[in-house]
Amino acid sequence: MKALYISDLDGTLLQPDVTLSRYTVDTLNELMAGGMEFTVATARTIASVKHILKDLNLAHPIILMNGVCIYDLQKQEYVKVETLSQGSIRELMKVIEKNSLKGFVYTIKDSVLATYYEDLNTEALRDFYQERVDLYGKRFTQVDRFSDLSGEPIIYFSLLDHREKLEPIYHQIQSIPDLACTFYRDNYAPDFWFLETFSSSASKYHATRYLRASLGAERVICFGDNRNDLPLFEASDQKIAVGNAVDELKEKADQIASPNTEDGVANWLRQNYK
Repeated sequence: MKALYISDLDGTLLQPDVTLSRYTVDTLNELMAGGMEFTVATARTIASVKHILKDLNLAHPIILMNGVCIYDLQKQEYVKVETLSQGSIRELMKVIEKNSLKGFVYTIKDSVLATYYEDLNTEALRDFYQERVDLYGKRFTQVDRFSDLSGEPIIYFSLLDHREKLEPIYHQIQSIPDLACTFYRDNYAPDFWFLETFSSSASKYHATRYLRASLGAERVICFGDNRNDLPLFEASDQKIAVGNAVDELKEKADQIASPNTEDGVANWLRQNYK
């Protein structure tokens, strides 16, 4: 029975310093060389993920931006991209401007990803920006207002703030047609939460189903740690939460692996992959 293994990255496969341990790299490459079908699903963009995955011999497309994009590392091209409708963009812009929310807007035009921001008015936003500039050479463009981008092919809004500010917005956005969103704590700045919004046709659930069908997998086994992995769990036959996962995800898991700091995914695969 052909099985596809899918792992989240931050907080799951990655160490707290945003790297893959040598043990995890060696284990995954060894198992993939022996026939294991493996890929990753992340909230990250291709700009910040390429460097992280450079030592892994991944043969299958990867899921990016919580399922908005599927990217083929071998061909270096997007396999699938879900854009937002103009109507849903207008409604979302109203909510963002009314509540003075800050974050990042992503577009894809002619297979080129662009990232925009208004200003970096919190330490968490500045850290997010600076890490991606310093480590990955990612480019950002500042705009006066996000509404200036309303005619662009927008695929993703990523807002970053305290939970108490974003949680009411999360519930408000859920009522806007054609939009989906995920709301979860930042792995690296626990006082802040991400509210990420995208097309209702895009999610880790939809992307996993797409890969499952395109690769002819009969079973999907997944690994995760955070609330944005709930759609990945929903699309999978066997669900493993790492030991450091949030309780909400652990409640949905079939098994609990050791924490990411102890190479939980690699150890589970070494012990259970057949």
